[in-house]
Amino acid sequence: MAGRASIVFAQGLWADGSCFNKLIPALQAEGHQVSASQHGLDSLEGDVACVTRSIDHVPGPVVLVGHSYGGTLITKAGTHDRVGALVYIAALAPDEDETSQGQQDKFARTPVFEHIEVADGRIWLLESGLGDFCGDLPEAERKLVLATGAVPVPDLFTQQVPGTAWRTKPSWYIVANDDRTVNPALERAAAERMGAKTYAVDSSHVPMLSHPDLVLDVIRDAAKAVEA
Repeated sequence: MAGRASIVFAQGLWADGSCFNKLIPALQAEGHQVSASQHGLDSLEGDVACVTRSIDHVPGPVVLVGHSYGGTLITKAGTHDRVGALVYIAALAPDEDETSQGQQDKFARTPVFEHIEVADGRIWLLESGLGDFCGDLPEAERKLVLATGAVPVPDLFTQQVPGTAWRTKPSWYIVANDDRTVNPALERAAAERMGAKTYAVDSSHVPMLSHPDLVLDVIRDAAKAVEA
């Protein structure tokens, strides 16, 4: 046996590590050490370094789980030699010659981007955009998402860092069929390109909050694969 897998989470834009709170207690109860990379969305290089520190801080083989822009981070940080599997949740996964923005530009623009504001050197999600970001959550949970979300710098998606872990690491991908933040067509194409074990769910952009049981099952499957 390779040993019990550790789980490292990487959040996307307008989120922090608390977006995985419906997953973390169950995984801890099952004996996994869990870490959520609390990167600040200040730079791609800095965010990848933060995920890498989280990998270095946990034992055993590691499963990286990335939501949205977090998929870009696990694609880069996942080249770490102790990473055994990658789990993408409605996520970006740019290839070596792509940026996060370049990957998005190949697909139709999604409605959430009509509800953003650039101010104070950051891109803010407006409350009017919550329906497009997490519309299948109860109102109280939507407000919590807005209150706890980290806010990115404007050029974050055009920055580049080397590394494409899904070319050499086994991958799992959860497609959110009703996503209005990352285009579901992008998600399906990304999953197909990486040869991921793919699941689809009728969810908004945040299936880890609206369908946590499904997401947990996918993470468990990935963990079993690296523990074998």
